Amino acid sequence: MAGEGHYPAQSPFRTGLACRCPRCGRGRLFTGVLTLAGTCPVCGLDYAKSDPGDGPAAFVILLLGAVVALLAVLTELWFAPALWLHAVLWPPIILGGAVLMLRPMKATLIALQFRHRSGEAHD
Repeated sequence: MAGEGHYPAQSPFRTGLACRCPRCGRGRLFTGVLTLAGTCPVCGLDYAKSDPGDGPAAFVILLLGAVVALLAVLTELWFAPALWLHAVLWPPIILGGAVLMLRPMKATLIALQFRHRSGEAHD
């Protein structure tokens, strides 16, 4: 397996949004929706040491919560819909947004750990 020095530096945000290996930028980071692969199939980087913890969920909650709260207030001010419409409208948006945002956010935090040579994420 090739050493780290043989790969050009990758942008943690580009590899994170693409959910690719933080070292080579080509290998897949996940095997499932949020399940990390064991190693990179291209460069062999061991992902076992990568653990972003609850960071991605916290960022998603803060970002998505702020956006949905703003949209809910604006919807109420502009259209004044019935309360049942709010109850039907926002939960699917929150759930879908969380699912869509969590994977790239987790990948980005793993790439940032690798980039900044976090002791747990770096080989």
